[in-house]
Amino acid sequence: MRLWLVEREYDTRQTVTLVYATPDGERRYRRQASVELLSRNPATAAVERDGDDAEAVTDAETRERYAAEASRMADRHGPDDEV
Repeated sequence: MRLWLVEREYDTRQTVTLVYATPDGERRYRRQASVELLSRNPATAAVERDGDDAEAVTDAETRERYAAEASRMADRHGPDDEV
């Protein structure tokens, strides 16, 4: 399944958490990477994952936010675009 980047969080440990979601916001996949790793392998607008890799989004407000952001990313970027 294709999931689009909907959220990016930085923390004090030089780690970035990337959240990708399905276009309907129903499922998400989280990936953590160091800032150094992302400088060598930048995040892309979308990723392909098995359904087993993505967890259900239970909060309705979060689903709506993810769906809106996934739609925006899909409209503005190709899946392999670095973002």
